[in-house]
Amino acid sequence: MRTFFLLIAAGLFFYESLLAQHTPVVPVDSIRDDAILFPESMTEQLSDLLEAWQLDLKDVEVDCSMGQNVLFHDSIYTQRLHSMPSEMELSYNSVVKKYIDMYADRKREQVSYMLALGDYYFPMFEQALDAHGLPLELKYLPVIESALNPVAVSRAGATGLWQFMLRTGKGYGLEVNSLVDERRDPYKSTEAAVRYLKDLYAIYEDWNLVIAAYNCGPGNVNKAIARSGGKRDYWQIYSRLPRETRGYVPAFIAANYIMNHYADHNICPVHPYNTSVSLDTVQIHERIHLEQIAAVLDIPMSELRRLNPQFKKDVIPGDFKAYSLVLPSEKVYAFIDNAVEINEYKRNEYLTHRRNTEGYLDGTAFLNSGNAINVYYKVKNGDNLSTIARKHGISLSQLMSWNGLKSSKIGIGKMLIVGFKEAQKTEEKQSSPVLREELASNGTVNLYYRVKKGDTLSKIAKEVGVTVSQIQSWNDLQSTHLSVGDQLIVGLKEVVEPDKSELDVSAETTENYSEESLEEESKTVSNLIEDQNEKIQEGNSLEEIDGKLEMN
Repeated sequence: MRTFFLLIAAGLFFYESLLAQHTPVVPVDSIRDDAILFPESMTEQLSDLLEAWQLDLKDVEVDCSMGQNVLFHDSIYTQRLHSMPSEMELSYNSVVKKYIDMYADRKREQVSYMLALGDYYFPMFEQALDAHGLPLELKYLPVIESALNPVAVSRAGATGLWQFMLRTGKGYGLEVNSLVDERRDPYKSTEAAVRYLKDLYAIYEDWNLVIAAYNCGPGNVNKAIARSGGKRDYWQIYSRLPRETRGYVPAFIAANYIMNHYADHNICPVHPYNTSVSLDTVQIHERIHLEQIAAVLDIPMSELRRLNPQFKKDVIPGDFKAYSLVLPSEKVYAFIDNAVEINEYKRNEYLTHRRNTEGYLDGTAFLNSGNAINVYYKVKNGDNLSTIARKHGISLSQLMSWNGLKSSKIGIGKMLIVGFKEAQKTEEKQSSPVLREELASNGTVNLYYRVKKGDTLSKIAKEVGVTVSQIQSWNDLQSTHLSVGDQLIVGLKEVVEPDKSELDVSAETTENYSEESLEEESKTVSNLIEDQNEKIQEGNSLEEIDGKLEMN
């Protein structure tokens, strides 16, 4: 009987030995977890991601024919993960399998786009990781953090490809304000993330714990280690971690798997834009709007935003420090050559942040705008400066400043400026450029234009309503190069004798100028301005007109 039991015990021992030799060792084969929370990046709708990625789908190229997902035996997944050339432990279990199935089946279309985005982002990540001596497999961390969306914002406020919280991002030197968020800058956030991962590894010396701490913070990982009796293995403290973090390392392992074995599951990279375009940077030293750059350099705003997601409001606030602007290399020289034109293009329309509004308090805002006329008051018997100022709702200092008064003494009948009102201009006068007429020897009048900073031939031609070739012909220009201050002929017209009756009417209007009322005074000043413009067109010199204005 004893011999029988010994034989049975020996048989069981031999059977267990065979099982041990043929069964792959899986760190946590017994883990079953139905309570895990998927990372937010895996719950995003594809339509929302496509909008955030700003992908142009007009010219989609697919490397292969998308087929159905292929399922494999657990031993295949185990072997593929174990065979990856990685210093990080990429083990397999039932939780990892859930994430592989998620990527390979329900999220397969999202994976195809992330593969294309990886052509742009992964080399950038690898370069930073290699520079600091970290495992290159960490380049897949943003796949689960943000789905490679540089403008991603989590429910907790984590932002960017690497999902930095505000405090952590600033702690690693990232600038965050109302206009700039460098957590969204692919280059700077990657550098900060790599330094953060390196610091975490110095604490834990275990990459699974590092990844867990990156997700939930070192404090939560330390608590899980303490509650487990000091164990420092991710899978041994697994049940002590927050629910989302429990699925974080498995999701990272699955991301490594799918990014290397996507073809085995009939997933194809989608290339909606040319990722091989070379890029370069220029330094911006003054405030500028991306719309100004897009218009002058003929770059789609979507491309500028995709390359420079850190500028939250499309404004580069380069007033006090330089900011890097990423552009296609072919556009960098164009930016340098047209820097002045870009800076001046619709500047008041795109950059409405005024430097100083003191003029609105002292009433000189209209005066400084170049679109105002004076409002006058005629001093009467019994008036003094204080009552006049109070009557017109201004301060005594304003009244004295506008009229150049050194004392409070005023004479009866003196005309005082007591305010300003907007001058009425015709639409034609508002849009016409600064021009000068000069009588030519052939009996025609040449219309001249003085080149200003930021002017180009095409811009001048558009303003005066002629073609570039006409300007080149009239001025015998062999190239489009211009220098500030150049005098260009931008139009020709025949000399027309002025109608004397019109001059008489104009003179009569001037003689009938009355100073009796505020309304009549404002009208008269408007007439003088219009009369000045008419006489410029008729060939009178500015000196003659200025003299007549002073006489009046």
